[in-house]
Order: sequence, then structure tokens, then C-alpha cells
Amino acid sequence: MVAPDSLARPQAAAQAAQAATPAPARALLPSLALVMFAVVANYAALLAVLLPNHVEAIDPDRKVTNLAIVTSVSFGFTILAQPLVGALSDRTRSRLGRRAPWLLGGAVVAAGFLLGLGGLGSVAWICVFWVVIQFALNGTDVAAAATLADRVAPARRGRASAVLAGGGMAGAAAGTAFAGPLAVDHRPVAYTVLGLAVVAAAAVFVLVDRPQPTQQGSGRTELLRGFWRRPREHADFLRVFGSRLLFVLGYQLILTYQLYILTDYVGLGRGDANRLIGLLTVLGFATTVVGIAVGGWWSDRSGRRTVFLVAAAAILGVALAVPLASATTAAVVVFAAVQGLAGGLYLACGNALAIDVLPDREAAAGKDLGLFNVAVNVPQTIAPPVAAAVIHLFDGYRALFAVALVSVAASAVLVTRVRHTEHRGGEVT
Repeated sequence: MVAPDSLARPQAAAQAAQAATPAPARALLPSLALVMFAVVANYAALLAVLLPNHVEAIDPDRKVTNLAIVTSVSFGFTILAQPLVGALSDRTRSRLGRRAPWLLGGAVVAAGFLLGLGGLGSVAWICVFWVVIQFALNGTDVAAAATLADRVAPARRGRASAVLAGGGMAGAAAGTAFAGPLAVDHRPVAYTVLGLAVVAAAAVFVLVDRPQPTQQGSGRTELLRGFWRRPREHADFLRVFGSRLLFVLGYQLILTYQLYILTDYVGLGRGDANRLIGLLTVLGFATTVVGIAVGGWWSDRSGRRTVFLVAAAAILGVALAVPLASATTAAVVVFAAVQGLAGGLYLACGNALAIDVLPDREAAAGKDLGLFNVAVNVPQTIAPPVAAAVIHLFDGYRALFAVALVSVAASAVLVTRVRHTEHRGGEVT
């Protein structure tokens, strides 16, 4: 795959590009991290705790199939949310800048539908509401990611990505721990608090961010054509896309059925399983912070990204092998700790590499990052039916860990083929 021309220029040109990148406001990264905290808290709380409990309360006998329907249908409908919102934000002109209106608007829409989600007693209506919530949260997510691409130069992207990833992982831990005790008897309260939290975070970002001048966008024809990226011209972008898709699929196959793994595979009661999910998430968060900090700083300092992604896949493979070999509480505790380290490395270095290989960072960062994040949405769409099929066909959850392990190994192989010239630039001023 051929890297974009701007990434293949000599070091002097790369340093000049860095100098041309405007220095971000001091409050930018903390405010973006707060947004990611709230967005990921919603995702983690709903996907790992609230929706599985909600679906099980409606029809316990069909919980696996119904959860697969709810999650896969919603992800399927929202799979193009990020590219679409990203492309529109690239072309937006406003006093708030081009990203903030979409970031705040997505948060408000998501909160509105979260307020109504708790009172639903139908799987079909849960699907409808979750589709809208997913679409809105995806818009907020990509607007935040595109802001980082707009405002941070290559030599600091690893650390900047680490800050946002840290915010997201803190949100995952907080959201899951918060939702666990409320999942059975107080779901509407949990949905409401999560919705208000994402609006508050988006409002903080809008208040502290300094709007940047925007260029006039392209016409509708150019906008639609821009969604296609020629494989030969942008091969690294596609390889990084494929590697991320396979890594996330391996992770998502387990996350989607985490509650049922604890109850049906390990043998815990539902109450104990809900409480343990919160503890496992906190444990995973602690090790994720280590992976994020080490990966973000070290990849910036070394100027390399891919070696850390291969290491992340290898570590996640080790994590998956433990519960594959042993269906015990101790095994899932080890899994949570080790997969957190892998996830941290991948979040910091994967997001930085994605920005490094964008085909057109100046004019189309939002759209291209949205396309790249389809590599997260596709696994979320297909993981529930794939996992349900594996569980039913092989009569259990052990095969699920094996399939996840294969997917993660394929991710490592693909990222080794990325030919992007690693950055060697200096600091951002």
C-alpha cells in the first residue's frame, strides 16, 4: 500500500508541516478527553451491562438471540454515521468552528433518546432507540477525533491519542461500575444520568475550545466521490483499517457476551456477575492506563507505531488464551488485566497511526477518520450474530475465545505489511 505523498516527504518537509499546524489551546485535550469519557461511558454501560439486562428482563429464554438482534441491527443502521458526520463537519462553517456543532448536537440527540429508553418494554423499540442513540454518539465521537487530527502535529499524536484514550477508558470503567448496581431495578435512572453526562461534557468542550477558521467545503458531487479511496493510492490506510477491524472483532466477540460468559460459562449468578463486571472493568482500566501511557509516549519518542500494534495483538492473544483454557473466575480476572494492557497500547498507537496515514488530513480529516472508524462499527455489527452462531454451533463459549484469538492474530499479520514511513519529527510548538 502506498502512503499519501505528504507522509512520504523527507524529514525537513514533515517538520515544516508540523510547524504549520496551529498549537492547540491548553484546555483542548482535557476537554476532548472529557467528551470521550462521557461517550465511552455510555457505550460501555449500555453494551456490557444495561442492554443485556434490559433484553433479558423482557424475554429470558431468548436473551442471546435478542441481544444479537438489538446490537447488530443498531450497528448496521449506524455504520456510516461517522463518515457522514465527519464529511459534513469538514464542510461546516460556524462561529463555533466546524467540529463543535456536530459534537454538541450528537450529544443532545443521544441524551433525548436515552431519557426514553428506560421505559421501553419491547425489543423492537429498544432497537429503534438504540439506532438513534448510536448514530448520535458516533457523530460526537468522530467530531472529537477529527478535532485532534486538525490541531495536533505528528510528533505529539501518540501522547494526544493517549490522553483521549485514557479519557475513554476511564469512561468505560466508570460507566460499567456505575451501571452495574442499577442494571436490574433502576435502569431508567442509569440511562438518564448517562445522557446528561454526555451533554455536560460536550457543553464544556464548546465553552473552552477556540474555534478555528474553516475553508469553504466542496460541492455535493465531490463530497460523495470522496468516500471512495483507491486501494493502490491509499494502501496503508486500508491495511490499518483492516488490522483495526480484526483486532476490534476479536475484542468485541467477548465484550458483547461478557455478562453471559460470567453466568453461563463461569457459572456465576446474575447479581454476582453484574457486580464482577464492574470490578473487572476497573481492573482492566488500571492496566489500560499503563498501556496507553507507555504506548503513547514511547511511540512518539521512537517515531514508530506498528511495532506497538503487533505487541498489542500478541498480548491480547495471551489474554484470550487464559479463559479459553480455564472457565473460572480467576481466569476472567487474568483476562481483564492482560487485555487492558493490550487495549491501551492499541488505543494510543492505533489512533495515532490512523491519523498519520490519512489520505487528506487538511481537507477531509473528519470524513476519513469516520471511514476509518467503520473498522470499529463493522465488528460491533457482526460480532453479536457471529458470537451467537459460534455459541450455538459449538454448544458453548470456549469456541468463542478461540475464534477471537484467530481474529487478533490476523490483525497482527496485516499491520506488519503497513509501509508508512514512521515519523521522526520534533515537538509541536
